[in-house]
Amino acid sequence: MPLSFNLQEKLRQFHANADGAPKSIWITRGPEHLLASGAEGEGPLAGKLVAVKDNIDVQGFPTTAGCPEFSYTPKRSARVVEALVAAGAAVVGKTNLDQFACGLVGTRSPYGVVPNAFDPDYISGGSSSGSAVAVALGLVDIALGTDTAGSGRIPAGFNNLVGLKPSRGLLSARGVVPACRHLDCVSIFTRDVPLAADVLAVCAGFDPADPFSRPVALDPAFLPEKFRYGIPDTEHLQFDGDGLSEESFGRALALLAGLGGTASAIDFTPFAEAAGALYEEAWLAERYAAIQPFFDSQNASIHPVVRAIIERGRHHSAADLFMAMVRLGEWRQSAQIWSRVDVLVVPTAPTHPTIAEVLAEPFATNQRLGRYTNFVNLLDLAAVSVPALIRPDGLPFGITLIGPAGSEWKLLDLAARFHEASGLAGGLDRGGPPPAKTQARPEGTTVKVAVVGAHLDGLPLNGLLRSRDARLIAKTATAPVYRLFALQGTRPPKPGLVRQGASGKAGLSIEAEVWEIPTLSYGAFVAEIPAPLGIGSIEMVDGSRIQGFLCEAAAVENALDISHFGGWRAYLKHSGHEH
Repeated sequence: MPLSFNLQEKLRQFHANADGAPKSIWITRGPEHLLASGAEGEGPLAGKLVAVKDNIDVQGFPTTAGCPEFSYTPKRSARVVEALVAAGAAVVGKTNLDQFACGLVGTRSPYGVVPNAFDPDYISGGSSSGSAVAVALGLVDIALGTDTAGSGRIPAGFNNLVGLKPSRGLLSARGVVPACRHLDCVSIFTRDVPLAADVLAVCAGFDPADPFSRPVALDPAFLPEKFRYGIPDTEHLQFDGDGLSEESFGRALALLAGLGGTASAIDFTPFAEAAGALYEEAWLAERYAAIQPFFDSQNASIHPVVRAIIERGRHHSAADLFMAMVRLGEWRQSAQIWSRVDVLVVPTAPTHPTIAEVLAEPFATNQRLGRYTNFVNLLDLAAVSVPALIRPDGLPFGITLIGPAGSEWKLLDLAARFHEASGLAGGLDRGGPPPAKTQARPEGTTVKVAVVGAHLDGLPLNGLLRSRDARLIAKTATAPVYRLFALQGTRPPKPGLVRQGASGKAGLSIEAEVWEIPTLSYGAFVAEIPAPLGIGSIEMVDGSRIQGFLCEAAAVENALDISHFGGWRAYLKHSGHEH
């Protein structure tokens, strides 16, 4: 299938830019591997270029998992890749990684160390190092990584990106070389939140071919405008002496407060203990099990640091694992903080090491980097890392928003609001702030409804909207084709909106608010509306039509016409009935 002109030009530019970027970003790339269906120019991701971490199968590309001797060429792409291609995206290459997805540093690969996009002396983070840097440098729009212990978040934080780690099992792992199979997640790198949400919507879904896939029920509710967020208690909020990171986290919290957040310190003990256990207890046995035949026969070909970590997994017994599972159950019970806070906020990483520091002390440095990431999959949580600021030394700093499984839309919504408020463009882009779009949800998950009376913000019935997790998204007006009447005998007082013709008078434009309500809550909200009001299609001043409150014509025959006030608020103020 011939490529469209626009895609041909985009690919030409990609290869020109990639030729000038660090070679260690890529393991395989080339136009001969483009998937034809990604060139059709149709679908929600049409024309987007995608890089794929080289432990995820792409048909026609070898899969190495960062180890040349392990290489094989799959006959079929991973399900997530198939979903992206079906949505119009084009895969341009396979990216470097910490071998067998074992590490948070980006230095454990025979294909070379992947340097940080902002300063080549510093680590890019791993294991999804190449994927993150490819997005940060603007070579691709989207990259897929994997995240078992933080590999989709640490590289995002270190390269000024959005890094989404979905709930376990929400994205299929069929066609992914496992690290810890029951914990592995495919992760998403983008330069802004709305695109990450679009990718999630395209890729999410139950897959019977993946034994750990599950139908995750995504919570449709919005985060409240006034929200509560938890932060680690003083004992556990550690930055390893990095004053710039500590100062940056404080500035990020101030930005959250400005968005309506109230912080409270939580007992971080169960999170910290779970984080420490991931590389110290029987969970290491699963890393060994993932590649056992290859490890037993060819371990000399494995990177020395990776080999040493996986070797430790050979010595745990089944009894060790069951005892670890009991401790994990205790941590999960102790970590149930969600009745007290809406979201947990942590630094994506406590500090940002240099490549030299990691090479000098690869084990302890890696463990410290996972302080705020290692526990997330063990405790069955969702997370998104979002850029916060650029430190005075020129390095990016990010925070991670964490919630229970299924909370992706809440997390992405807050991440979009935070990223927009930061004014910080993604990656190395110096062209301006992120998109001014705070709604990060796919079509069909919410309904827009126009209100003109007692449901307006701050008025008596507004609580019925807020109790259904609705949020105000616009203050606007109707098209100039309506009349507004003060209905008789209603408690609390309500107006009735009627399209022109019923009263024989010309229509006017009436003040309105547009609220967005989760689709799953909309039916219950509509069921509460008493006669003579109901829901119909309202024409807005911009010509669009959305759901909204209308009134039966018979109910306004003897009602006071208040259209000339321009809206219900102005009438209440004039009549002395405001609030």
